[in-house]
Amino acid sequence: MSKVNSPASNPASIQQVAAHAGVSIATVSRVLNGVNKKFSKATSEKVIKAVAALGYRSTGAGSALRRGQSRLVAVLASNMSNPTMAAIAAGTEIALRKAGYVMVLCDTHDVPSLQDEYLREMRAQYARGLVLLGAVESPQLKLELDNAQKIVFVNRRSPFKAKHERFVGIDNHSAGREIVDWCKSKNFKHLALIHGDLKSSATRERVRGFTEQCKHLGFKLSKKQTLTKENVDHLNIGQSCMEDLIRTEKNIDAVFCTSDLIAYGAHRYIVENQPQLIDRLHLIGFDRSPMNDWIAPWLNSVRVPYDNFGDAIVSALESEKGTQLLLPHQWVPAKTIRS
Repeated sequence: MSKVNSPASNPASIQQVAAHAGVSIATVSRVLNGVNKKFSKATSEKVIKAVAALGYRSTGAGSALRRGQSRLVAVLASNMSNPTMAAIAAGTEIALRKAGYVMVLCDTHDVPSLQDEYLREMRAQYARGLVLLGAVESPQLKLELDNAQKIVFVNRRSPFKAKHERFVGIDNHSAGREIVDWCKSKNFKHLALIHGDLKSSATRERVRGFTEQCKHLGFKLSKKQTLTKENVDHLNIGQSCMEDLIRTEKNIDAVFCTSDLIAYGAHRYIVENQPQLIDRLHLIGFDRSPMNDWIAPWLNSVRVPYDNFGDAIVSALESEKGTQLLLPHQWVPAKTIRS
């Protein structure tokens, strides 16, 4: 009888499983892959027991190689500490599983070299497709696009021009304009903007829509009223920029923050340093994080329909050609609208 492997020993091979069960290698392969059911129930049980006894794990590489792909779909997220991104990833996993795929989740931290490392590894694993939840420009991504790899861009568009891009997101430009319309309806006179990195197409489109509508409706938006910080996370962008804004601008009615996380940071600065402004200065976020009802009911925000992203991503992944799926966003005012 074959020696049973301990967890510390080398992984068992399919040959060892076959010897342990007293069957051929082909039979082991058929049992594990469910090929045509060319085996009896007794044979299947012997193979399964041998697999358990030896601790054998199939990587699926052989069948993936034969098919040219596996069931794996890699989701590369740029910032899993963002609650909305985590919610989209969770919904995507459910939708992929229902469609028969297995999801692998990676956090690129918005670092091009790390994104490339994951992309190369997923190519080695014959991944069925790639879902980039916040892509950054990188050499391997360009190579994957040139090789016609199935890639779905979510929230941010591809950093490279592509004829048949698969994209799932919202109309960020229109949402930015609608924020200004709401401010006009509340008779606000002075607006400000705090934004993240403009390398993100989502951020660029939100800023462009907001600034265009400000100009159209007669709001003056000076450089001192448009703030950001480079190489800083969104919470600290909000906190630091709010400090700079209050120091120079005394009559601001509302501040549009291009993410809820930026708004959280801005709110913290006000609470800790300028509490007299809490009831006067209106903060506007973007994403409508699932946490807002619990920790930020005071925040006006554009809701990204993260619950619907999963099915849309699967649809884009399985489309033969590029597809643009724009999901409906929703304006969600603070629970208590202050006059």
